[in-house]
Amino acid sequence: MTEATTPADGAPVENAANAGPDRPSDRTLDSTALKAYAHPLRVAIVDALSTFGPATASGLGERLGESSGSTSYHLRQLEKHGFVREVEGRGTGRERWWQRVPGGISLDPDAFRAGGGMRAASELIQAEWERSRRRLLDDFLTHGDELGEKWIDRATISTANLRLTGPQLAQLSKRLMEVVDEFVVTYRDSTEPGSRPVQAQLNVFPIMGGDVLPDDSGATDDTTTTDDSGEEG
Repeated sequence: MTEATTPADGAPVENAANAGPDRPSDRTLDSTALKAYAHPLRVAIVDALSTFGPATASGLGERLGESSGSTSYHLRQLEKHGFVREVEGRGTGRERWWQRVPGGISLDPDAFRAGGGMRAASELIQAEWERSRRRLLDDFLTHGDELGEKWIDRATISTANLRLTGPQLAQLSKRLMEVVDEFVVTYRDSTEPGSRPVQAQLNVFPIMGGDVLPDDSGATDDTTTTDDSGEEG
């Protein structure tokens, strides 16, 4: 499970195998990093740096409604565990600028299966990611008209329902992420006049409670194999 945010100065991939030579690989969190990251404010800080780019502790505090002392403390903890880093050559000793370390963040599915503290930490992080995505989308739906027609007309909010096998689901996810990755590599460092932060939210998942069509033998388990390209075999 991969976080769907990308450093603004530096989008997510389905897995590290999709990362090309120009795109940083995902980081799958080990138990130590998972526990260090599993704090609502720390997730919010990394998300804000991903979405809006480098910031100071006071700037993050203002954006997140927290004190600069609190954001400063959590930034140091995030730096210790490799989630953020100081922007070289910017700021002063008293006003340090911070940026997100490039690359996606993945949660190990085994952490969910493990139960206990590992599962609780993973669920907290996933809930905070989803809360952030929902907040940004709701904000656009409510106030997007303030941006003008050229932004409203070019944005897309779409839902498609279809029926797929497991390998077909994997193939769809892979192909969609390839398109996202292409734009990330091309535009993540863009300083083009007129550009603004844009978030591409992508969720591709099986519907809970949906029926599985049986094959000719009556079996409903998906036993179809797939090669590295995602093609059925």
